[in-house]
Amino acid sequence: MKKSPPPKKVRIIGGFWRSRLVPVIEEAGLRPSTDRVRETLFNWLGPSLQGSRCLDLFAGTGILGLEACSRGALHVTFVESNPKIFLNLEKTIATLQPLPPNCSVDLKKMDAFKWLRMQSQIDYDVLFIDPPFDSPSLLFDALKILGEFHKKTLRTIMYVESPVRLENAAILNDLQGWSIERQLIAGAVKASLLKQLVKELK
Repeated sequence: MKKSPPPKKVRIIGGFWRSRLVPVIEEAGLRPSTDRVRETLFNWLGPSLQGSRCLDLFAGTGILGLEACSRGALHVTFVESNPKIFLNLEKTIATLQPLPPNCSVDLKKMDAFKWLRMQSQIDYDVLFIDPPFDSPSLLFDALKILGEFHKKTLRTIMYVESPVRLENAAILNDLQGWSIERQLIAGAVKASLLKQLVKELK
């Protein structure tokens, strides 16, 4: 069966930019989170998003980070390596100006793993991890690195979007001391909210 093309635009659901549209270019691997998934995710996050620092690691359209910014995040860092997708994200943020009050954004045009290797720590409250589904190693490698960064902190929340066929054990394989707190299955997508277990931290 031929795959349906991605939507040409996705909508920011809530907050300062509510109902504003974000363009989606036709590029391999680009798969913006659906309205249903995002509405559920940001209901899960609730008040914890206010004043938070967020990382959108495989940013794509930027819709996860933009939704966070719109809903009260203090700062969002977007990391995207694809030149065409990054340019689209730059244009999107320019079009959405002004930014919500008290929110800043930082756009990094580089490979996600190169960016991670440059960090001495990952000082973010919410991590959005949503790499292309056709490259499973991207997700596993990112989770392994992030798990190492966050062995001794309690406050980080991690959101993982993955193919529904991916077992929960595979998601948690390199995340010692983490658990899947909430999960949604929506079509071919598994949306998981991860937090750390206090009793397993030293």
